[in-house]
Amino acid sequence: MPADLIITSPANPRIKGLVGLRRRRTREQEGRTLLEGYAELQLALDAGVVPESLYVCPDLMSEGADALVARVAGLGSEVVQLSRAAFEKAAYREGPDGFLAVVRAIDRRCADLELPADPLVLVCQGVEKPGNLGAILRTADAAGVDAVIAADPVTDWGNPNTVRASKGTVFALNVASDTTEATQEWLRAHGIRLVATTPDTDVEHTEVDYRGGVAIAVGTEHSGLTEDVLAAADERVRIPMAGAVNSLNVSTSAAIVLYEAVRQRR
Repeated sequence: MPADLIITSPANPRIKGLVGLRRRRTREQEGRTLLEGYAELQLALDAGVVPESLYVCPDLMSEGADALVARVAGLGSEVVQLSRAAFEKAAYREGPDGFLAVVRAIDRRCADLELPADPLVLVCQGVEKPGNLGAILRTADAAGVDAVIAADPVTDWGNPNTVRASKGTVFALNVASDTTEATQEWLRAHGIRLVATTPDTDVEHTEVDYRGGVAIAVGTEHSGLTEDVLAAADERVRIPMAGAVNSLNVSTSAAIVLYEAVRQRR
């Protein structure tokens, strides 16, 4: 396999640099993040992402994976071959498949978003767990959401666990991060109605109109949406539940309401 560089030692400075990108501060300072996995890399490439560098381990790669390496090399990206020990040191997930890329971090605000007429938008306010945020992105991708906004984000789009949980869709979707205030101003300026999810309402999620430009907002795992978002909402909706627990996982809640919107918009 052709490579620009071969690294065998887990103590190599390059490996330490990759490990450092697991920290948010480092990602923000360098404007770079990690993308691990064959399928995730392929999806990102299809979305137009050009890696700065690709680290590969032939011992871990499946048969026929060389074609993806050649595709990345053809984009002008640096290809670095790692020993198994070096790759397993750099990899952040269990059972790595031999692909780890360094890509530019996503840095978009609401003002940077370009949307079609009557968009369907998802707002995630203060979602804390990268795995939940990534799962939400997979649902948003499947539902054809036009944009996903992280309002007052606790985690960043480049968090490796968000990237992993999203299966790479974070690079294919129209995503942005902004303050809650800026997000609300942007929605108003674009005539997008805000539908807030909360258990504190009698209106079920199937009882409102999601056609036209609409944003569905979900909140933190612990306390939900803040009072200012609920006060600014055009509609407040709840998901009916018959059990003893009065809340669902935020990614599940987002999926239920999003697909009701998709059903109506069809």
